[in-house]
Amino acid sequence: MKILSSDIIRGHIDAIVLSSLVHSDKYGVEIRSVIAQKTNGFYVPNEQSLYSAFHRLERDGCIRGKWGDGNEAKRKYYSITDDGLRYLNSLLAEWENSKALIDMLVRKV
Repeated sequence: MKILSSDIIRGHIDAIVLSSLVHSDKYGVEIRSVIAQKTNGFYVPNEQSLYSAFHRLERDGCIRGKWGDGNEAKRKYYSITDDGLRYLNSLLAEWENSKALIDMLVRKV
């Protein structure tokens, strides 16, 4: 069952990634897993979209990457920065405003 266009979700990948880092640092595959679990498998971001978001958010100072030693492979762990938290809050406010406006525009009378 298709719940939502992947284009709509892709436009909010920054908020999705940042929100997955609010409570703890995570590495890429772990973030992808968390997103899949939160959506009961209805949305699993493709790796290209996810890693593009990591690079963009890291470049913009919203997340910080640090290489750590995993049990079998070296992994890059991401953490959210103070700038990232501010950006996330602005994205969440934008999302709430967008939802309200879309509800007004498409709600059946």
